[in-house]
Amino acid sequence: MATHRIAFCALLACVLAACDGERPEPVLDEIDPAVIAAINDQILTDPDLSRQNEGNAALTGGIDHALPLVNDSPRAIDAAREEARALVGGRDRFRRLPSAGERQAEIPLESRITVTARAAYAGASQACVGSLDPGFIWAARMPAAFPVYPRGATQEAAGSDAAGCALRAVNFRTPVPLEEVLAFYHTRALDTGFTSTLATAGDESVLLGEYGGGSFALYARTDAAGLTEADLVTRGL
Repeated sequence: MATHRIAFCALLACVLAACDGERPEPVLDEIDPAVIAAINDQILTDPDLSRQNEGNAALTGGIDHALPLVNDSPRAIDAAREEARALVGGRDRFRRLPSAGERQAEIPLESRITVTARAAYAGASQACVGSLDPGFIWAARMPAAFPVYPRGATQEAAGSDAAGCALRAVNFRTPVPLEEVLAFYHTRALDTGFTSTLATAGDESVLLGEYGGGSFALYARTDAAGLTEADLVTRGL
């Protein structure tokens, strides 16, 4: 048995060394670079990595990444609701939405195209609007009182920390129904000292509030796919 084992080891060593005493160098330039990138890249099974795929890059309009997909599975919806409940302190802590005020003027169509236009409509000065810097990073820099709705898919974001501005504007989509999203922000506003009033404007629900020189505005609607789409703007926070 020992003799056979030694012979096998010798044969294996010969194969590895190409039987000439030298181990051949791998020929890397024959490997497709795309294959190497695919091997080294993270597998996009995690929804949080979906924006890394630039397959929809033509749709980004200058934004950092391709538009992230909305996970509308029942499990994802339940998870988003649970996170929203945790942020307000529990299921029974949601405040009842007030009756919608008098119908406001319908928001011009162009205000729905970019968060920059939305920020201007929400009352930001032209100087602050002009200083807005687009990028998904601003979604993570929303004030603690008014974050992007849990697990919401940010479609566009911009912000500015220029003197006298402290402006944030983000557009996101979520499969959680419109009324629940409104209740979340209404509760966050009241719990942090803000006023909160509800009105309608065309096909949108508008939640507005202010406190200590700062303000927020939420413009939300149900889109053609049945998802809640919202523009959230904060100033002076």
